[in-house]
Amino acid sequence: MTEESVQMIYDMSADRIRETETSFHRYLFDEIDWDSRVVALDGPRGVGKTTMLLQHLRENRNESDSALYVSVDNVWLNAQELYELAQHHVRHGGESIYIDEIHYLADWQNLIKTLYDNFKTLKIAYTGSSILRLAQGKADLSRRQVEYSLAGMSFREFLEFEGCGRFPVQKLGDILKNHVSIAEAVVSTVKVVPKFEQYLEHGYYPFYREDLRHFHRKLLQVVNQVLDVDLPKVEDVTPETIRKARRMLTILAESTPQTPNNSKLCQGLEMDRKQGLKVLHALRRAGLVGMLAEDADALKRLCSPSKLFCDNTNLMCALTPDPDKGTLREVFFNNQLSVRNTTAFPSRGDSIVDGRHLFEIGGERKTFEQIKDLPDSYLALDGIEVGRGCRIPLWLFGFLY
Repeated sequence: MTEESVQMIYDMSADRIRETETSFHRYLFDEIDWDSRVVALDGPRGVGKTTMLLQHLRENRNESDSALYVSVDNVWLNAQELYELAQHHVRHGGESIYIDEIHYLADWQNLIKTLYDNFKTLKIAYTGSSILRLAQGKADLSRRQVEYSLAGMSFREFLEFEGCGRFPVQKLGDILKNHVSIAEAVVSTVKVVPKFEQYLEHGYYPFYREDLRHFHRKLLQVVNQVLDVDLPKVEDVTPETIRKARRMLTILAESTPQTPNNSKLCQGLEMDRKQGLKVLHALRRAGLVGMLAEDADALKRLCSPSKLFCDNTNLMCALTPDPDKGTLREVFFNNQLSVRNTTAFPSRGDSIVDGRHLFEIGGERKTFEQIKDLPDSYLALDGIEVGRGCRIPLWLFGFLY
């Protein structure tokens, strides 16, 4: 690399760090051990991984003075050139390198391993798309790195992002026992129901603040990037399969959560069952598709889902002008619960959480008829501010992270 190219990258790094807003932090920010030799951060496109790296650097001046931030999608580099850049950085007193969008490099696993082994004092942090399995290099990197995964914003985070106040994260057990007092503390300062409706439409991805008017159009561009660029990197798919996957997402947004006929679904994607399930699970990792199985651990083994839906409500609203209200509720519930808890498909009810808490999800007039007489059962109800007994406001399940 030329001295001019290296200096350009250093200047871009300094500019990005200096211009980063630090007034709001995502839930994972304080959980990351930034002192680890290698930090791996993955997550769906658009949830704020880049901002998190840059915020850490801006707020830690002692480190940022000896750190280099480089985004592989902005500065075209191959693995060899990035290695040479890191080598130059270390030789000139650099102590850490932050590599954004590492999945754009074909041989990124070997690069990280080589940097770790050859530069004993260098700290490394990197981000990548969750569809591309940052953990696929686990055999070589598991002993070297600490891995984190970032989800989109919770409803709790959205309220803070909107300037409505800072509220503590709640554990599920505390919500089940103390939901009345927790909800009363929130609604005393926030008109929570209209804010919740806003969140369902545009609050999951932080970039909505950049251009709310065109947010859904930009979110569809993210979907297209995943389908057209990311998916072909991890699965053998044809343009026709990608087209059908895009159509499948629209159908999921328009209808009630699907109990799929997996053989027909895979045939529709023009794939055998094994390859079709691989594509579905890749879309799940990418944050486009949500799934429930009867056994919560089954999805880790690429098993068939018992229920299929869009990953989050913002996607539904971008994919169709008239999303199904009942589906929005279920999608929100399962999306928020899946970050800290496990969800599965029950024989009765809509979702069973952590293997014991049974939930029926609906509007404020929903009754216990479908899950009556079942132990540890609850209603998660839309349209109410404060619940009572086992009737809990749906929005409150957005306070789990």
